[in-house]
Amino acid sequence: MKLTLSKEVNLAKEPIGHLLWVLAVPAITSQVVNALYNMVDRMYIGHIPEIGSVALTGVGVCFPLIMIVSAFAYLFGMGGAPRASIYMGKKQNDMAEKIMGNSFVSLCIIAILLTIAMLIGARPLLYLFGASANTIGYAMDYIQIYAIGTIFVQLTLGLNAFISCQGFSLISMFTVCIGAVTNIVLDPIFIFGFGMGVQGAALATVLSQAFSATWAIYFLCSSKTVLRLQKKNLRLSASIMLPCIALGVAPFLMQATESVLVLCFNSSLLRYGGDLAVGAMTILSSVMQFAMLPLQGITQGGQPIISYNYGAKLSDRVKRAFRLQTLACLGYSTILWAMVLLFPGLFVAIFTNDPELTEITCWALRIYMSTVLLMGIQISCQQSFIAFGNSKISAFLAVLRKMLLLIPLIYILPMLIPDKVFAVFLAEPIADTIAVATTAILFYREFKKMMREMQQKEGG
Repeated sequence: MKLTLSKEVNLAKEPIGHLLWVLAVPAITSQVVNALYNMVDRMYIGHIPEIGSVALTGVGVCFPLIMIVSAFAYLFGMGGAPRASIYMGKKQNDMAEKIMGNSFVSLCIIAILLTIAMLIGARPLLYLFGASANTIGYAMDYIQIYAIGTIFVQLTLGLNAFISCQGFSLISMFTVCIGAVTNIVLDPIFIFGFGMGVQGAALATVLSQAFSATWAIYFLCSSKTVLRLQKKNLRLSASIMLPCIALGVAPFLMQATESVLVLCFNSSLLRYGGDLAVGAMTILSSVMQFAMLPLQGITQGGQPIISYNYGAKLSDRVKRAFRLQTLACLGYSTILWAMVLLFPGLFVAIFTNDPELTEITCWALRIYMSTVLLMGIQISCQQSFIAFGNSKISAFLAVLRKMLLLIPLIYILPMLIPDKVFAVFLAEPIADTIAVATTAILFYREFKKMMREMQQKEGG
């Protein structure tokens, strides 16, 4: 495998279809494999004899805190990486390296602060996110160990964005696969072999992320990369980081608001359906998280193509990249929609064999993901705004779907529909439909404007 950007991929000259394939397939693999950290934990935990269902619900209420940790990695990693790509398109690699160095320091600082915050305040937060007297013990067992590995999560997710933005898609995939394979191997050993249960799952995850973080740092410090982590770029600069943070607000909100979202879903479902409904939501969120990963992988593969050519003012390549990315996203989301509606039991069986939990989750899944085919358009447009460096609109769209639409609907619909649990799950497809329509209209308007401006500069 060739490891220099100019030899591995040429973002300015190679055919768009070839580039998207070369960059997106490893990115999709990375996204899917990365999800296995938490997915594998839940699959094993859900099948622990006698306590599996309760333990699974306990770990499920940790999900919001895990999302917050990931959100801060996206704030600096996915905020900095597109800007680094744009500067690479402008042939300003020195500035791109400064962005990466500043992002690395920011990731380390926020990791320390998050670790302290979780170790001190985890219990009340877990109750807030839907833990009960039956599940809090399992939740605390998991999150206290997971918190210790926060630094590894931050560096793995944050730095891997900078590996991807240079076109090193296979290296990015390898970074994730190291940790995932380690986690898959260690989970059954710690959970069942050593009898550590939930604590074993958390320990396996921490060790796995440590392997991934070590590899990412090693690669970015080596001579094999285009942008290198260097000591001279580790001094924080407001002029460098503030634009990155502004651009990172959108992916940060998309991830962090998952925590608020889970809080709202779990509190409503606990009120109307008890621990069983919360357990169903744990599975639904796991399926949705896993199912959305290929969409994120496609757009992660498209981002360096769009950002680089946008920086290079090559409007025709930008248009072709967006068009192909959108078609790929829409094709996948349509297939996913059909699978969920026709075979919901296949998805649910991965997480539980409890008959009562399976029954409620199967019908809830059909409702919850009934409009998921539209998400191909939503994700492609929203992520393209980030690729263009448009922080304002990308941040607005991140807030719109969840904070302005979905969360109010979670509380409004049960007041209008007799079946309260059904009403809570119905909030998701209604919010999705409105958000997709808004995103598509905004993108069409802004995209035409940007293309016109780029063509004028090309002509000049």
